Amino acid sequence: MNQPSHDAGLFDHCPWLFAGQASEEQRAAQDQRQQRLLAGPGEVRLGEGCFVAETAAVYPDLLYLGDRSYIAAQAYVTGEIRTGADCTVNPFTVVRGTVTLGDGVRIGAHSSLLGFNHGSAPGLPVHQQPVTSRGITVGDDVWIGSHVVVVDGVTIGDHCVVGAGAVVTKDLPAWSVVAGNPARRIRDRREPRGTKRPAGTETLAEELAAFAETARAQATDLLNRSWRPDTGRYADRPGSEPTVRAHCDAVEIADLLLGDVPSHLPAAGHVERLRASQDPATGLVPEYGAAPPLPGPAGLPEDDGAPAYHVLCVGYALDLLGSSFAHPVHTVRTTTADRLVRHLGALPWDGRAWHAGAWVDSWATAAHWNLRAGGEAAAPGALEALFGWLHTHADPWTGMWGSPGQESGRLQTVNGYYRLTRGSFAQFGLPVPYPERVIDTVLDHARDTRHFAPGRENACNVLDVIHPLWLCGRQTTHRGEETRAWAATQLSAALRRWHPGQGFGFGPTSDGTGPGREPGLQGTEMWLAIIWLLADVLGLADVLGYRPRGIHRPEPAPAAERQ
Repeated sequence: MNQPSHDAGLFDHCPWLFAGQASEEQRAAQDQRQQRLLAGPGEVRLGEGCFVAETAAVYPDLLYLGDRSYIAAQAYVTGEIRTGADCTVNPFTVVRGTVTLGDGVRIGAHSSLLGFNHGSAPGLPVHQQPVTSRGITVGDDVWIGSHVVVVDGVTIGDHCVVGAGAVVTKDLPAWSVVAGNPARRIRDRREPRGTKRPAGTETLAEELAAFAETARAQATDLLNRSWRPDTGRYADRPGSEPTVRAHCDAVEIADLLLGDVPSHLPAAGHVERLRASQDPATGLVPEYGAAPPLPGPAGLPEDDGAPAYHVLCVGYALDLLGSSFAHPVHTVRTTTADRLVRHLGALPWDGRAWHAGAWVDSWATAAHWNLRAGGEAAAPGALEALFGWLHTHADPWTGMWGSPGQESGRLQTVNGYYRLTRGSFAQFGLPVPYPERVIDTVLDHARDTRHFAPGRENACNVLDVIHPLWLCGRQTTHRGEETRAWAATQLSAALRRWHPGQGFGFGPTSDGTGPGREPGLQGTEMWLAIIWLLADVLGLADVLGYRPRGIHRPEPAPAAERQ
């Protein structure tokens, strides 16, 4: 069987694919790369099955690389580096000084392990200070997330997990799960997440298990009630019109509860219909029967209608089906940094922050799909400009973008925050700015009885609270007990909303728009994800037996981040 043909850049950035997919010519090129390292000035030993990217800057005094270990693209490796077997130094990672890794250590992209330091005494300029090196030691089976910094002199014990964006300044005992700057211990890895649970969670665990069993048993019935044999399409619920989103919701629900595709079409049939919905000229997806959407000045339509959300739901439905868009999202691929920045500044952050955040979500997701297609996300510098703008415009007092209003309080800003961070920071695996302030703001909003009194909650408002709390909770333990208490209350209420054989209703909205209380595909897809997030905050997610893999996936999207 012929091996697939890939350019060398793929393996430099995704070296885990090399062993199974590289051609003979590419294997020969890697052998030559390793021979040059072995013949270099430093002492180098490379185990069996190793890979060193051509674009990695590897200039060691000593490098011992254990079996099946790799150094990926643009990594910077100097000093005395020793690794055990199955270690990974991912793209753009810095490992310098004296660093020793055990077996099975995974270092996320853009992290720095700095096994050296220099003095800062006032008697000499910094550049003349003496260099010292106590070294860094990392034990076996350790996961170091993206954008982590580990300073000289630190020992990380076996089986630790270091959350994205952490700065590790002190030794970590074995089995520690840490996050934050400076890194703080959250829990023991052997304990369920959120071991300090509010009273009553033991009962919640039993209720979750019973709910999951019921939902799986009734999943086929709730999908059948939304299938329209006459049109070969899905509607959100009986009596409503078929929509593109309903098809995508059906795919997500089947994946969550059945681990399969909806049975009304074979997998290839679902793929064919969803791919055919894309407009080849723009790369956008109109609603059934609608004209192709007109792109705005920064690549997406000016409104926050169906085509903007279809970038998310169709893309992730195709991803769950093992496929992808037929065309790039051309209108975003051609967006320049200047046009993007101007448009970001013109979005209605003060009055309609949800609209502004939703636009960012759709644009960033389109850029992600363009990267997944193997091309540029947008014009050079545009994606970097997005994150630069977001970092410099986040309010350091609230962590939000936008301002609260008299009529709805923080609803617009918090809901906009969820949409914005879902498509940008969460999807690309980057830490959010000001996580403690975000938690303060979101918990304040969660006490607003206009939106969270019993009977007033809807899927959008609960999701837009729990996702930011969950996301920021990966960086800090700030007000963790309050977060878990809120999650327990909401989880208990959510489980009671299930309609036998019909799924979840979205819930009431203040303006009367949206799917409403009647059960349907949209409410079911959203509440299933919400329940997982609430349960995960409480350390109970494993009870459910499912984990979102689509729009609400807890991990960064594969092309955006690989650990």
